[in-house]
Amino acid sequence: MSELILLQANPSSPSDWVLFWGHFHPLIVHLPIGFLLIAGLLEIDRLTRRNSVSPHTITLILFWSAVSATMACVFGYMLSLGGGYEEETLNDHMWEGIGVAVFAWLAWSVKSENLGRIFSFAQLMYLPALGIALLLLLAAGHQGGNLTHGSDYLTQYMPETMRTLAGVPPKMKEVKFEPITDVNQAMVYQQIVNPILHSRCVQCHNADKSKGGLRLDSPEMIKKGYEDGPVFVAGNSKSSELVKVCLLPEDDDLHMPPKGKNQLKESDIALLTWWIDQGAPFDKKVSDLKVNDAIRPVLASLGGGGPIENGATSVASGPAPDSPVLTMKVPAADSKVIDELKKLNLLVLPLSKEQNQLEVSAVNARTFNDAQAAQLPKLSNQIVWLKLGDTEISDAALAQVAKLKNLQKLHLEETKVTDAGLKQLKGLAYLEYLNLYGTAVTDAGLAELAELKNLKTVYLWQTKVTEEGIAKLKTALPKLEVIGGISEQAVAEFVKVAEPKGEAKKD
Repeated sequence: MSELILLQANPSSPSDWVLFWGHFHPLIVHLPIGFLLIAGLLEIDRLTRRNSVSPHTITLILFWSAVSATMACVFGYMLSLGGGYEEETLNDHMWEGIGVAVFAWLAWSVKSENLGRIFSFAQLMYLPALGIALLLLLAAGHQGGNLTHGSDYLTQYMPETMRTLAGVPPKMKEVKFEPITDVNQAMVYQQIVNPILHSRCVQCHNADKSKGGLRLDSPEMIKKGYEDGPVFVAGNSKSSELVKVCLLPEDDDLHMPPKGKNQLKESDIALLTWWIDQGAPFDKKVSDLKVNDAIRPVLASLGGGGPIENGATSVASGPAPDSPVLTMKVPAADSKVIDELKKLNLLVLPLSKEQNQLEVSAVNARTFNDAQAAQLPKLSNQIVWLKLGDTEISDAALAQVAKLKNLQKLHLEETKVTDAGLKQLKGLAYLEYLNLYGTAVTDAGLAELAELKNLKTVYLWQTKVTEEGIAKLKTALPKLEVIGGISEQAVAEFVKVAEPKGEAKKD
């Protein structure tokens, strides 16, 4: 059962003691739920089957349901003082929670015959009081779920037929971001920053739930900031709360996102920092901003085959556009096979219509796995660029990837591939670009790459390779550009954050 939160936040800051006891609310709130449901089931059983249930047993259960419901109200009020909840829903939830406690006490008073000594008709109030308490319990629980998880928590996955019958609005389309085909032309906020915020922050900072008074679901709300002021200072990431709270130790109460939730990756923090330092623009492309040596490999790992532009200079991030394999004409792909891949949420994009070459991307298929990878060899001639980064594949999938004989660019960043998987790629004669960022690859895996004679660029940021292993690979492939990216220590240097001043709000 979702948390019950009572009353609107007090504008004055509550003491630590108040918030401490308030955080016991999710524990206490389950007690009246259990007690009242048991009491209701026992009464139904007594009325329908005429079973003899001791009145004292039901009276005792009702007493503790009333006590625990009252405690839940008190602790819920304390919890609500932390703020960040939608006012109307919170107000409805308050009265429903109070109603549960009031009618639970009324049902107990009648069952225990205490009220009967005062009013002769008291027994007539028992079943209605118990029934109303149960109905209010369901309503309060629903509103608590809305406060904690959003207004569509219960109906989010409701089938359309049930939605129509229940009068529920049609299901909102899942937010899908435009894939990055050329990182230079990518809109920095919409295609880079916004996906990070939606995957890590918007769950707690949206229209229904705005912890700390902060919403991160639109440019307007981001610019507005939170209850203590702006969430970022354009051009100065060191003074921006959005970055500060992300870099606090995970056990710190102010760390964002809170411990136990999906954390931002170091690459995410680096991108957010770079965006803020560039003035936090909402309408500019990557090519419009300055790209330093630290952020260049992070941007390159996002995708796109051209060089990362920076004014008059550039550094190659992928295979050269005049690569021989790009002029190779192959048979047209089977449309049925393309449809099969699209059903797996893979993007199948024409890389060259004249040559019938394709790019396949799993940017919208994060659950793509080893079993599904068996579909890829059906386009072994046509797939030239393959992006499987941040999916569920492991070394087993690389046995299928190895069958893509014309593969020129391969993204494997943040997957479970290891040295054993790289050993299977030896036969990819045209492979020029390989992204291994965030994998468990070691020096032993690098040694396997020495046989890929056309390999021009490899990304090894946050892997287990050593300088010695890189040196050996460059000896075997002198023209190879090895980009190690930025280590954890370099990230800390890249984003030097001062001690937070004042109270930052956690996600």
